[in-house]
Amino acid sequence: MAANLSLPEPGDTGARKARNANLRSMEGSLINPPASRRGFLVGAGMFAAGAAMPLATSSLPRLAAPAAPASMPAQPRVPDLAKPRLFPRAMAALDAHKGRIPLRDRIGVVDFSQASREPRLHLVDLASGDVESHLVAHGSGSDPERSGWLQKFSNQPDSNASSRGAFVTGEGYVGKHGRSRRLMGLDPDNNLAQPRGIVIHAASYVSAAMASAQGLIGRSQGCFAVSEAVIGDVLEKLGPGRLIFAWK
Repeated sequence: MAANLSLPEPGDTGARKARNANLRSMEGSLINPPASRRGFLVGAGMFAAGAAMPLATSSLPRLAAPAAPASMPAQPRVPDLAKPRLFPRAMAALDAHKGRIPLRDRIGVVDFSQASREPRLHLVDLASGDVESHLVAHGSGSDPERSGWLQKFSNQPDSNASSRGAFVTGEGYVGKHGRSRRLMGLDPDNNLAQPRGIVIHAASYVSAAMASAQGLIGRSQGCFAVSEAVIGDVLEKLGPGRLIFAWK
């Protein structure tokens, strides 16, 4: 029997050689890539490594924020309880007679324990705490020897003496002493103030010059007599419906 032999087709050997050459070229390029590709791969690797590294932080010290200044709460002003000395007692009288004293912005406090040469009528602004002081006379019946010191109080008619306690200021008028203001007594020790004609008025015998020269001022008939220089201010600040408290 004749043998069936497969003979290579013409050109097969050359094609096989060409394919082998291409394969060797591709293997060489994978093992030793071109310079441009090697550079790209190295750069990419370095970028990836850099991305994985933490960024260095600044070591500069942090400046502490300045502390905010402490805000001091506003302190309300209050009257000086040492002057006038009788202020706490006057405030107690203001509360005791609150139904008859409608205005509580200012009060008058008369400290008859002081000599007449001293400014012993104290006008107290209860809102601001300001105290304004003036000379004021006492009655001749309270100081018969004209010593300049009040010796006693009286509520009796024709005694010409000063009375103690709480008064409420009334209407203003113009009388024999000029501008004046009526007073109503609120306590048993002064409840005859109106019939006795006890008022606030000015008098020529009350002045700083007299107090300095003689060591005392003149005496009234029981009224709260002040200097002619301050009568307008006193009458304005002690308008109707306010307290005057007199004590020793």
